[in-house]
Amino acid sequence: MPAAERIGDPGDDLGGLDNGLLVARAAEGDDDAFAVLVHRHSAPLLALAYHMLGNLSDAEEAVQDAFISAWRRLPEFRGDATFRTWMYRIVTNRCLNVLRGQAPAVSLDTVPEPTAHDAGGEPARAAESAAATAALAQALHDLQPGQRACWILRELHGLSYEEVAQVLGESEQTVRGRLFRARRTLMKEMSSWR
Repeated sequence: MPAAERIGDPGDDLGGLDNGLLVARAAEGDDDAFAVLVHRHSAPLLALAYHMLGNLSDAEEAVQDAFISAWRRLPEFRGDATFRTWMYRIVTNRCLNVLRGQAPAVSLDTVPEPTAHDAGGEPARAAESAAATAALAQALHDLQPGQRACWILRELHGLSYEEVAQVLGESEQTVRGRLFRARRTLMKEMSSWR
């Protein structure tokens, strides 16, 4: 069997199954079912980890560790939340653990340059856009980790307040409070860019 099919290529027979069935099969030891889950969820989880940590290498390691942990704990998965929400929680917890162990300062060299923006050949506009992106990345990095996690999960990943609360193991009220403070802080930090 070709390797692409063994690792859960979306075109293989398992790719059409919903997450619930894949989780059940993976919990019974079906490597191919888990590979499909990894394939489906890797990109958004990597984006989450990258936004939380600001470093691609750390983000990749966090996601890899999260999938290893999920594979080991899959038989314990009770289905109280969706697989997606469960994985968001594992990755978020990994990222928060990394952040707790980091020094608070981060070099601006770790902020990626924007690639999708075309300044229409105007160097000043491109430089201003890059500076604004760097300022936002730094403001996001300066948020308390819990506020950053709430903001990223809600604003960048589109999770509902309820899902964010499930991922973080907090009440919806706590999530709403953290989001309010995060938004207020980001608006203050970015006020000079308006």
